[in-house]
Amino acid sequence: MGVREVLGQVIFERVAGDEGPAHRERIHGSPGPRRFGPGDAIVTVHADASMFIGGIRALLLQSLHPLAMAAVDEHSGYRGDPWGRLHRTSTFLAETTFATTEDADRAIRIVRAVHGRIHGTAPDGRPYRASDPHLLKWVHVAEVDSFLRAHDRYGSTKLSPAKRDEYVAQTAVVGRALGADRVPTTVAELEQALADFRPELAGTEAARRTARFILVNPPVPLALRAPYGVLAASAIAMMPRWTRWPLRLPYLPVAEGTVVRASGEVATRAIRWAMTPPERSTT
Repeated sequence: MGVREVLGQVIFERVAGDEGPAHRERIHGSPGPRRFGPGDAIVTVHADASMFIGGIRALLLQSLHPLAMAAVDEHSGYRGDPWGRLHRTSTFLAETTFATTEDADRAIRIVRAVHGRIHGTAPDGRPYRASDPHLLKWVHVAEVDSFLRAHDRYGSTKLSPAKRDEYVAQTAVVGRALGADRVPTTVAELEQALADFRPELAGTEAARRTARFILVNPPVPLALRAPYGVLAASAIAMMPRWTRWPLRLPYLPVAEGTVVRASGEVATRAIRWAMTPPERSTT
């Protein structure tokens, strides 16, 4: 096995877990109709290495809603089993993007059932439910915005304005199926939705604790700390400026515009190279 195959296997195992190969075979190999096809924007975005950066940004951005953060902090077990949460999340994204419609719908039903059992009271005294359509909308728009922005900056294939709108519209299919309320279907609506949420967002102690966990004490082996640090720095550089102080994120505008961006491009190209079979490689 060559260097490319070894590196690709290491990355895949970290993201997908021990059951990753079986899930991949089922998701990509099972016969049956699929909701999305090779030419669709959602397939282009979710198959790209830029998702690694977008995923980190999404977690940081999502943490700024106190009620959504309370639900994660009290019920997800992300600190005790961070890799398990990553495996479940990556599998869900793969199922709802690439799997048969039957498998995708089954994955959505499972997640909705889990959400139905999650409820509680946030530290500020407000009740929350993971099945709340408004909170689901926040989680959705933070993810979609993060994945799209990461692809805009680091994706191998740039999307036209029409394809960017198509991506938002296609992810809305999954957001609505999960129970989110009035999800955006265009980039303009996505930007408006994020602006509308601004008054509800705040940097809670749980959010800052999550940021420290993701950025300072990530659950990655020592050998992977440096490349993970590049991905994390790239994610921070794409965070809106107004999020920096609430999450206590660093802000180095000169470095972010040059060094960090160049490092992020190198990292995503390396991941793309490692995870693309040689005969299909375009790098």
